[in-house]
Amino acid sequence: MVLVDSYNILMQGYVCDGKDTQQIMNIDGRMKKMDVINRMSEIIGLEPITDKINYVCHSVIDCDTYTRNKIEYVVHGRSIPAFLLVPKGHGPFPAVLVNHQHHSQRNWGKSEVCGLVGNPLQAFGSKLACAGFVVIAPDAICFEERRVNASGTEENHKEDEWNHFLALCHGILTGETLAKIAIEDAIGAISVLNGLDIVDKFKIGCLGHSYGGNTTFFAAAFDQRIKYAVSSGSVVSYKYRMDNLTGIEMSSIIPGFLKEFEIADVIKEIAPRHFLIICSDDDKYSKDAPQIFETVKKHYTSKNAEHNLQIKQYKGSHQLTQERVDYILNWIIGFAK
Repeated sequence: MVLVDSYNILMQGYVCDGKDTQQIMNIDGRMKKMDVINRMSEIIGLEPITDKINYVCHSVIDCDTYTRNKIEYVVHGRSIPAFLLVPKGHGPFPAVLVNHQHHSQRNWGKSEVCGLVGNPLQAFGSKLACAGFVVIAPDAICFEERRVNASGTEENHKEDEWNHFLALCHGILTGETLAKIAIEDAIGAISVLNGLDIVDKFKIGCLGHSYGGNTTFFAAAFDQRIKYAVSSGSVVSYKYRMDNLTGIEMSSIIPGFLKEFEIADVIKEIAPRHFLIICSDDDKYSKDAPQIFETVKKHYTSKNAEHNLQIKQYKGSHQLTQERVDYILNWIIGFAK
């Protein structure tokens, strides 16, 4: 098993080095030390995930320089539709998990980041496949093929929004929160990549914009198989969101988390691996990213890895621009060399 249970590291080297600890109150009132990553896992309720996951392939489409495979894999009983993009030629290839955005369009998930619908600037998956990366692009819970009473990319906005809210409520009641599901499903996608002989296991990365960026930094914190990651338009503290009434995306709602941790604490757990923050000065969803960067940088420096944490701030708002996309792609492609 390769995630973490409530108290023990089970990742066989994939999750945590065990050095980062904090004081946790025992039930008898005494203080004990617990690894930060394990305490976060306990609060979220994460369950172990195998290091390799098989999948079923439903269709294969030739896309000239790569093939687009429509697959389905299972994490804790949840069937997850995804696209697996495989470059033509001989491996091993670098690989990337691409997490899609939200944009209040729940009918677009994996299909947008693979260039089939929506904003072409979001098509990181197809662009990276053309550059020689194996790409996995799953549907997040409540998106595209994982919606209730809807299928494919057909619009069903009113019901989609309501069903997403119900999933949030039900998750809080049962402990199967959207945050728990999103993180586990992303780690499951990494396990799919890890099971492929054509993938270079030392060059597995992760990226996402907005909602996808949130998924990215949480997944990277809990899975050390992710060697490099990019979060765009998503690094912002819970405090800023609450103080400025920007709203909190439902898969970022973790009961009790803010009592002990902030987003900076999550990103610290990515150290000493490579992490790039993309933000902009007029984006409420990454407004205090520079301050978070400075906080996390101290932690990276303590691990002699200060050069592995980077930030790029642009002028402008939340939306991706060609300039930002090019910077992200060039940064990721640099790890394939």
